[in-house]
Amino acid sequence: MTQLVRFKSTYLILFLSICFGLTSCAQKSQVKSKKVEKLKVEKKIKTSAEQTELYINLLKGKNVAVVANQTSVIESRNKKQEARHLIDSLLSLKINIKKVFAPEHGFRGKADAGEHVEDGFDTKTGLPVFSLHGKSKKPSDEQLKGIDIIVFDIQDVGARFYTYISTLHFVMEAAAENGIPVIVLDRPNPNGHYVDGPVLEMEHSSFVGKHPVPLVYGMTIGEYGQMINGEKWLENGIQCDLTVIPLKNYTHDSEYSLTIRPSPNLPNDKSINLYPSLGFFEGTIINAGRGTEFQFQRYGAPFFPKSDFSYIPQPNFGAKYPKQKGKLCYGVDLSDEKKLNAINLEWIIDAYHKTPKTEKFFGKTFTIHAGNTKLQKQIEQGLSAKEIRKTWQKGLEKFMEIRRKYLIYQ
Repeated sequence: MTQLVRFKSTYLILFLSICFGLTSCAQKSQVKSKKVEKLKVEKKIKTSAEQTELYINLLKGKNVAVVANQTSVIESRNKKQEARHLIDSLLSLKINIKKVFAPEHGFRGKADAGEHVEDGFDTKTGLPVFSLHGKSKKPSDEQLKGIDIIVFDIQDVGARFYTYISTLHFVMEAAAENGIPVIVLDRPNPNGHYVDGPVLEMEHSSFVGKHPVPLVYGMTIGEYGQMINGEKWLENGIQCDLTVIPLKNYTHDSEYSLTIRPSPNLPNDKSINLYPSLGFFEGTIINAGRGTEFQFQRYGAPFFPKSDFSYIPQPNFGAKYPKQKGKLCYGVDLSDEKKLNAINLEWIIDAYHKTPKTEKFFGKTFTIHAGNTKLQKQIEQGLSAKEIRKTWQKGLEKFMEIRRKYLIYQ
């Protein structure tokens, strides 16, 4: 009898194990099925430049000027092949490109931040390249003579002090003054998933920040162009004949990884995500990673308290004269920081408190980076990040109403 009970118990355990195994397999199968469904839904984002069929007919038979840099590429469907530059693609399609205009950092994206860029010729195509970050930041009437249409294709990163949106402003303004249409080939905004920061006060408008928008505005460059036009922010309220070629399969919450540095000191996705928060350091004495291979992923100074983390900024690609060059800097490593969905003020407040009173923390350009004089005063007065953020809210709410009118994507 005892053996029979043991047999039944063993059989029952075996039976339950099989049932559990089948249930577990079924659950795993459902998880896999859900993953497959998710992959089907998340289609690859297609930039406007890739969708040649949407704009090629607008360019045929016309004298074309292109505003471009190293990010103006068409990704290859074949992973083994390199991306093709928009200029090369258009020339192969017999589009009559007359000239190229280049923004800050130049056509090939090798100049330092703020560095004067000269006019010249593209060695590959022989096309004349006119700098919009040299003697002038706006195309002249003479440069636009004989041009029928302008194509603008530059990757933005969604921060007000990133100057490509100012270049767009001046291109649209010059085009409007000369009766020339502009086509913007849209690109995803890697910081398009949030809106945050102080709204620029117009008395502090400059090339580093031109419009009354928050530091992070959550729009693609195409949407931003529509806002410039619609809000009549161009000189004397003139408006540009603007066409935005839309992205495919994109929302503001889409994950998007840049394959090409948008500028020399933004080497990867981490630096791009941290840039709006660490960009404040550009207007201070603190080094924010320039002169290292971890630009905008750390901050430090030789006068900070000694710590386990240190580095020495040295001249390199994109930073010929980094702050605190050749000095041992103690600081904070942010390379493992989680993705930000809001501006972090704790870091600049931390750096301010670590700086001895004998050092001048704030520089002349801090106000144009912040967009106001308030932020410097708030930090000096000892306000917390939470208290400072509260002062942004009314401006952000007002901007969100404006922004809503020009959104192309969810």
